[in-house]
Amino acid sequence: MTELEIKINDLRSKLRYHADRYYNDDAPEIEDYEYDMMMRELKELEEAHPEYDVPDSPTKRVGGKADNSFESVEHTVRMESLQDAFSKQEIFDFDKRVRDAVTEPHYVVEPKIDGLSVSLEYTNGVFTRGSTRGDGDVGEDVSGNLRVIHSIPLKLKKNVAYIEVRGEVYMPKKSFDKVVDRQLINGEKPFKNPRNAAAGSLRQKDSQITATRGLDIFVFNVQQVEGVELNSHKESLDFLKELGFKTVPFYKRVNSIEAAFDEVESIGEKRGELEFDIDGAVIKVDDFSDRELLGSTAKFPKWAVAFKYPPEEKQTKLVDIEIAVGRTGVITPTAVLEPVHLAGTTVSRATLHNQDFIKEKNVNIGDIVTVRKAGDIIPEVLCLNEKNSEGYFRLPEICPSCGEAVVRDEGEAAVRCINPECPAQLLRNLIHFCSRDAMDIEGLGPSIIETFVGEGMINKTTDIYRLDENEIAKLEGFKETSAHNIVTSVESSKDNDLGKLLFALGIRHIGAKAAKLLSDSMKDIDVVMNASVEDILEIEGFGQIMAESVVDFFNKQGTIELVNELKELGVNTKSKTVIKDNRFEGMTFVLTGTLPNYKRSEASKIIESFGGKTSSSVSKKTSYVLSGEASGSKLDKANALGVPVIGEAEFEEMIK
Repeated sequence: MTELEIKINDLRSKLRYHADRYYNDDAPEIEDYEYDMMMRELKELEEAHPEYDVPDSPTKRVGGKADNSFESVEHTVRMESLQDAFSKQEIFDFDKRVRDAVTEPHYVVEPKIDGLSVSLEYTNGVFTRGSTRGDGDVGEDVSGNLRVIHSIPLKLKKNVAYIEVRGEVYMPKKSFDKVVDRQLINGEKPFKNPRNAAAGSLRQKDSQITATRGLDIFVFNVQQVEGVELNSHKESLDFLKELGFKTVPFYKRVNSIEAAFDEVESIGEKRGELEFDIDGAVIKVDDFSDRELLGSTAKFPKWAVAFKYPPEEKQTKLVDIEIAVGRTGVITPTAVLEPVHLAGTTVSRATLHNQDFIKEKNVNIGDIVTVRKAGDIIPEVLCLNEKNSEGYFRLPEICPSCGEAVVRDEGEAAVRCINPECPAQLLRNLIHFCSRDAMDIEGLGPSIIETFVGEGMINKTTDIYRLDENEIAKLEGFKETSAHNIVTSVESSKDNDLGKLLFALGIRHIGAKAAKLLSDSMKDIDVVMNASVEDILEIEGFGQIMAESVVDFFNKQGTIELVNELKELGVNTKSKTVIKDNRFEGMTFVLTGTLPNYKRSEASKIIESFGGKTSSSVSKKTSYVLSGEASGSKLDKANALGVPVIGEAEFEEMIK
C-alpha cells in the first residue's frame, strides 16, 4: 500500500468516525470547519487519483444513519445535502457551472440555519408525519416530538391535498442558555452547542422533555406538493408563508452572482446579532425548470451551493481562573478574560474544561491566548500565544467550598470533592433530588429551592420533609395555596418507589434505569447498603465501576445518617414493584408499533410484574418482540435475527 493510499484511508476513517459522533451521537469532537477541511482534502485527493476511489467513501454520503430508537421512514424525495464553498472564487466557479447549462439564472440567497433537518408531511392540510433526514434516503419518525414545537402548524391555513416540506429544527440562543444552566446546576455534561442541543432534544423518547427545550423551526423547501403548481423557489417560500409556516428568514432574490455574494457577506456581518445559530449562507437557482436542467450529483444538487463562514478567533489576556464546584463535586475551571468582541458578542469568560486541558495548552494567569466560540456559541481557549507566566495553572488540592481534600480517580480527567456535606454541592443536589426522574416533587423547581436555601429553610436534603406550610406562606411571592401545594407534593413523594429514591440520592455512575434495576433486584435500601461489590455485579446491567460506586456511596457515614433520617421522616425505602410470578424471569422483551389495548408503559409494567425486563433495541439476546401496528425497523431486525415476534393476542395468552 502506497503512502498516498494510506493517507486517503486514514482521512476516510477519521471522517467516518467524526460523522458518526456528529450525526448519530450528537457529540462532536472537532469543529465543523476542521471536518470540512478534512472532507475537502479527501475529495481533492480522490479527484486527482481516481484509482483509489471507492463507492462507500464519506465524500459520497449525505449524513448519518437512522437511529434505531425510532421507526424508519423512507423518503420518497431524497433529502440532499449541499455542496460547500469557502471562498468568493468558489462561488463564482459555481455560477460558471450554472451558466454552462442555463442562460441568465436568478438566485435566491438565504441563511444556512445550524440545526437538524426534518421533513414535515401534511394530508388535506393536517400534519400527519415528521421525520429526520437520516442518510437522505431513510430517516427517523419523530412526529410526536415535532408536534410539541409550537411554530410547526398542525393544520395549514389552506387545504392542500398533500404537501411535504423540509425545514431546520434549531434551538434559539436564549433557550440554549437556559438548558445549559439547568444541566450545570444538575451536574450534567452540558450540550456543546445549539445544534447538538436541538438534535438531542428532538431524539428524546419523552416528548414532554422535548417540549421543555424551547425548540423552533424554519421551513425552507417544498419537497413535493399535489394540486398546486409552483415555478420558482421564491414563489414556493412565499406560498409556504401563506400556508402558515415559519419560513427561513430574510431570503432574497437577486439577478447576478455578484449580488448573491454581496448578500452572503451581509448575512455574515449580522450572524452574531441573530437569535439563532447559522454556519453559512445558501445560494440557490430560483427557477425550477432551470434546476431540472442542472440536475444533481450522487450527493448534492448542482443548482445550489452553501458558503461556510470560518470560525472567528481573537487574542486576549487571561486575567484570572475561577474555580466552581458542581453537583457531583467536579472542580471546574473557567478563564476570566480581558473582554473581546467575538462573533457578535463580548466575551469575557471561556471554558478551560479540566486539568489535562490546561496542561496541554500550557496556560496560566497573565498569558495571552487565542479564544473562539465553539459552534459560534460557547467561548473556549484555543491555544497559547504569548507566555507571561511560569508553567501552567494547577487546580487546588483542597475544595474551595468546604476545605476538604479533592481527589482524581484513576482514568478520569475530572478532579472532584467527595465530601457529601460540601456547601457548594448542596443546591445542585437538592435540585436533582426534587427533579422529575428522582423524587418528582412538583413545585420545588430550581428557583424555589434556591429561595428556601437562601431563607435558611433548607440546609440539607432531609429539611425538604420538614418544610412548614405556614412558614412558606409568609415568604414574599408565596400564597397559602402555593404553600399548601408544595407541602402536599413533598408529602406525596414519601410514597415513591425505592428506585426513584436511589436515583435521587445522586450516586455516581447510577442513572434512573440502573437505580430501578437495583431497587427491583434488592427490594430494600438496607439490603443495598449492606451489599458487596460481588452482590451487585450479579445484577444484569451492572459493571465493576457502577458496583464499586454504589458500595463506596453507602459506606460513607454521611450517607448512612441521611438514609436513617429519611426513614424517620416516613420516606419509603422499599421496592414497590410487585412480582406476581417469575414466568418471564431471564426474558427480555422489545416493544414496537402501536398496541390496540395497551400503552407501551402499561405493557412494560406487566412484563416487569412477571419478572421480565424490556429493552429499546433488538439483539440476539432478545426473547420476544411484541409488535403492534405500524412496526418498523425493530420488526425487520427481529425477523433478520430470527427473534420470535408476538402480537397482542399472544401476549395476553402469555399473561393469563
